[in-house]
Amino acid sequence: MQHRLDVLQKKNSNHRIKLCNKWISYELISPNLKRAIIAAEDAKFLKHKGFDFEAIQRAYKKNLEKGKFIAGGSTISQQLAKNLFLSNNKTPWRKMEETIITLMLENVMSKRRILEIYLNVIEWGNDVFGAEAAARYYYDISTSSLSAKQSARLAAMIPNPRFYDRNRNTPWLLKKTDIILKRMASTRIP
Repeated sequence: MQHRLDVLQKKNSNHRIKLCNKWISYELISPNLKRAIIAAEDAKFLKHKGFDFEAIQRAYKKNLEKGKFIAGGSTISQQLAKNLFLSNNKTPWRKMEETIITLMLENVMSKRRILEIYLNVIEWGNDVFGAEAAARYYYDISTSSLSAKQSARLAAMIPNPRFYDRNRNTPWLLKKTDIILKRMASTRIP
């Protein structure tokens, strides 16, 4: 959040920029959104100890085939480690730091707490951070009132939130929303 605020402040040096963010407790976050996030971002969230080695291997192969970085295999725990403590720079050193922090998070926090923090800090659009801010920004409702479809749509936006904030009806976003919606029925949450 601080990085985005710094970038926006530099672009708009004449104006004070404020990010939309409001912390909300786990109990008040829609179970639909929790399911959608796990279905979209980390299907093995409740089973792994911070790393999904099969997803990492699939992403590595896909990136190798394409000759560039197009897929990631990071878990929710890894993404939280990066979002809380690290920059967006993609370096081997940063990945090593992310690994260490992920192990620490998994050892000192429950899956429920990891998911709660993740849902409160992730970016969902220009100046929009956290589940409550996203629910209010996109649907003008509280996160506790999000429907399954609204939740799936928010989860589909996560890989590129600022782009989807500006392009809310792309065919890919609609297709990804439907895929997540189907997966949610079999997704367990902490």
